[in-house]
Amino acid sequence: MKHFLILFIFGFSLLAFNSDQNSIYSYTVESIDGKKVSLESYKGKVILVVNVASKCGYTPQYEDLQALYEKYNTKGLEILGFPSNDFMGQEPGSNEEISSFCKKNYGVTFPMFSKVQVKGKEMAPLYEFLTKQTLNGVSDSKVKWNFQKYLIDKNGHLVKHFSPGTNPLDQSLLTEIEGLLQD
Repeated sequence: MKHFLILFIFGFSLLAFNSDQNSIYSYTVESIDGKKVSLESYKGKVILVVNVASKCGYTPQYEDLQALYEKYNTKGLEILGFPSNDFMGQEPGSNEEISSFCKKNYGVTFPMFSKVQVKGKEMAPLYEFLTKQTLNGVSDSKVKWNFQKYLIDKNGHLVKHFSPGTNPLDQSLLTEIEGLLQD
């Protein structure tokens, strides 16, 4: 019985350790204006991470992302936009051009970050976390196109990913977000 208790305590502590490792909070990213941002600063928030692009068929999703942000931000939702030029050169602009485009055309006020790679050998560490089960503890995925969405809970853990074609105001996504905001 004594050995069982020791193994149980050891196993529980390993589980807790792994739980902390499988968190988005250990990553630091660069804001679109060049400042380092620790994702730990979003602790306690529900986060939707989205790779975005200005010249994509899904670009109008910026409008719905902004509407989602306006509806749920005061309740604890953060949307983090990461421009990427990985899909047919659909985000060719500089960080300054991207920021200007988003504000001018869609009134974006949610946090935007520097352009990153979301696939391939130069994949940003955050996207390695989001796409590799060995890092996130949930699932493997591939970023299929611009506007793929990754939902993170208040503890920084990946919950689920949504395809690029899933509109930010789709009921399935809203249901997940609302459930996490209530936890």
